[in-house]
Amino acid sequence: MTRKFDRLSDLVTKAQDAMGKGGKRIFLAIVGAPGSGKSTTAEALFEALNALHPGKIAILPMDGFHFDDAVLRAMDRLPWKGAPDTFDVGGLRSILQRLKDGEEETVAVPVFDRELEISRGSARIIPAEVELIIVEGNYLLLDQSPWNSLAPYFDLTVFVDVLEEELRSRLYARWQGFGLSGEEITRKLESNDLPNGHLVIAKSRKADIRYRAT
Repeated sequence: MTRKFDRLSDLVTKAQDAMGKGGKRIFLAIVGAPGSGKSTTAEALFEALNALHPGKIAILPMDGFHFDDAVLRAMDRLPWKGAPDTFDVGGLRSILQRLKDGEEETVAVPVFDRELEISRGSARIIPAEVELIIVEGNYLLLDQSPWNSLAPYFDLTVFVDVLEEELRSRLYARWQGFGLSGEEITRKLESNDLPNGHLVIAKSRKADIRYRAT
């Protein structure tokens, strides 16, 4: 049964409960539509948990697995960058498996650079002593291939719940920050961002927790 939380402290408590069971590395997925605040939630949860368990928490962003623009251009998918088929799902699954196996002293993971609009490989190191990994991204609970192959990796799942009007406002402000015109922003929202958000909301498996920050 999905539980509804509206306080970060509730997420912290739930994550700590998960860490205390079984002595294994825990994977916590934070999911939401574009602009929902999932990255902000993941960072806030990291800060709160890391203060309690220094060095035992890490973040693995799904956005690090964007296909490069050159690849998307060859696929004729560059205008739809951010859609489900523009990510290296197999690469993400491989990293999750390595992290789950826990046989390496460190695992290097990619991170998406929003200023450059590219993924930087091996940009973050997750050491063996990390006990809980916060995996955040739009499509981690998407109930369609190949994304549904990720389901076995997650011990706890959180869906960040935001009204569509708020999503639209946040996304508009985001693209304004990149210097896009009103016409360019509207085109991006209507042809890509909002359809992707509708897909996440409609086709994601039910999360353990539905979170709406207050």
